[in-house]
Amino acid sequence: MAQSGDVIENPVTGERLHFLATSADTGGEKVVVEVTVRPDGFVAAAHVHPQQEERFEIREGRVGFKLGRKRIEAGPGDVVVVPAGTAHKFWNAGDTDARFVTEVRPALGFERLIETMYSLAADGKTNKKGMPNPLRLAVIAKEHFRDVQLPFPPVVLQRLGLAMGAPVGRMLGYEPTYRPAAPIGDLAGATA
Repeated sequence: MAQSGDVIENPVTGERLHFLATSADTGGEKVVVEVTVRPDGFVAAAHVHPQQEERFEIREGRVGFKLGRKRIEAGPGDVVVVPAGTAHKFWNAGDTDARFVTEVRPALGFERLIETMYSLAADGKTNKKGMPNPLRLAVIAKEHFRDVQLPFPPVVLQRLGLAMGAPVGRMLGYEPTYRPAAPIGDLAGATA
């Protein structure tokens, strides 16, 4: 499990996270991470946090957001709040590193999900968009359905797909949590 000070990196999406406060630090109230996104970096996919609010405070660079159907661009000093249940994605909208602090409330399983996805990417087990194969993803998504869902198809169809795909993924040996080849703090080369 992530600890304050840990740094992890997703080499596929160009995101680097520095954990400032973890679920353990806040009694599950929130997770706070400083995120650096390289100029061509992006979050792996549009997604919805059904029970979590996500707050982005931009420190450096330009960050593009798609919130529902609305597109915005934010810069230093701007704060973007994504209410629970809102489809969203982000990307670096500039040609220098973008840096922002993100708060996710409540924490739920956010840290474990991020650690799993970043570790898979670091070990070369994702596609060029940062997503693992569909059966492995089904196992992970079923475990983290409270944390993250897709904006489409409807939730009932997502549940049906996961009910069919996750057991097949489990039979193939996929687990909801991926253990990286390197310790979590070493994924970015060092801990902060």
